[in-house]
Amino acid sequence: MTTRSTGRYDRITVGDEEVAAFVPHPLPPADPELLFDATLADRLRAAEHALTRLALAGEMVPSLDWFIYAFVRKEAVLSSQIEGTQATLVDLLTFEAESSVAPNADVEEVCNYLEALAYARGQLSDPTGLPLSMRLLNETHRRLMRGVRGAERVPGEVRRSQNWIGGTRPGNALYVPPPPRLLADVLSAFEQYLHAKDSTLPLLVRAGLLHVQFETIHPYLDGNGRIGRLLITLLLEHWNVLPKPLLYLSLFFKRHRDDYYRRLNAVRLDGDWEGWTNFFLEGVATIADEAVASARNLFALVIADRVRVLQNDTTSVAAARLFELLPRHPLVSVASAMKLLETSKPTAARAIDTLTKAGVLIETTGKKRDRHYAYQEYLERLRVGTDLEVRRRSTR
Repeated sequence: MTTRSTGRYDRITVGDEEVAAFVPHPLPPADPELLFDATLADRLRAAEHALTRLALAGEMVPSLDWFIYAFVRKEAVLSSQIEGTQATLVDLLTFEAESSVAPNADVEEVCNYLEALAYARGQLSDPTGLPLSMRLLNETHRRLMRGVRGAERVPGEVRRSQNWIGGTRPGNALYVPPPPRLLADVLSAFEQYLHAKDSTLPLLVRAGLLHVQFETIHPYLDGNGRIGRLLITLLLEHWNVLPKPLLYLSLFFKRHRDDYYRRLNAVRLDGDWEGWTNFFLEGVATIADEAVASARNLFALVIADRVRVLQNDTTSVAAARLFELLPRHPLVSVASAMKLLETSKPTAARAIDTLTKAGVLIETTGKKRDRHYAYQEYLERLRVGTDLEVRRRSTR
């Protein structure tokens, strides 16, 4: 047992072994309380100012839709990669550009994440939709896990068997979450804090605490990490901390994966709410500032390339229209351009040829037939941080 306890241990028997399952105390932190000192206060101000800049950037961009389109896909890829999914942003965009081709298992997991996030946001924005609740998270989880690896592990349902993190069994695990018989109580307390009027802690800090609590409870047999990170996105938008899902914290968590897991575990083992909150707020400030810079760079590129396209002597209305669609469709073919422009094959081919001659599109296949083209400079800037590091799968 620790001197600063954030929960208690419940002795359970799994198989032939007796193990200690951790049962967290309800939020907000009380024993110990979160010590909000000058360091954390400074970190919070920096994070809040960074989010303000990000929200302003979102309001100033010419097309918020494709700004969100790009960032949501980046978050989907990164959150899935943290759990071992072997799909990159380019893999996802390639599948979306070639919808006639079935996705592989890794891309399908990322597509499920996009569907799950869209579903949850749609429910929260609909006056008749589900409120922020475990029921909403269950339905979101059902969509996340549908038809993919882990689909046999009761998607959309709180687990009825013991799970664990690390190791081959609960007896040698790094962490054993609460036993199933106690989940109703801990999840009820979790849900109450979702709706609590906690005036003592800022909303941004509360979002970080709820993420830790969700990962500590680990209510599903699979997909907990992705739902827990998706929860941050939902909370920031639902609480009007951000107007849209513009913050992709999974990039920070992926970069600092070991520290991310260590900080989560330190809350359970040592009651180190301060260490986690400091790490979380640093991530918010870092990624918000990077998102602002990314948006600025992407839009500067689009503006410069628009001028190049419009100044080209062969530019047609179709070519100009196709260019404006590239931020949401940075990978194209003649077939996909026909659909996007709702035009004939010769017209689509000429539009692609114009953008290629203008140096905007790059042919990527090297073939004479069935060619594919990429808005390469745009992709290179957008894909930062989404390439695979080590090809491995981890416990989820």
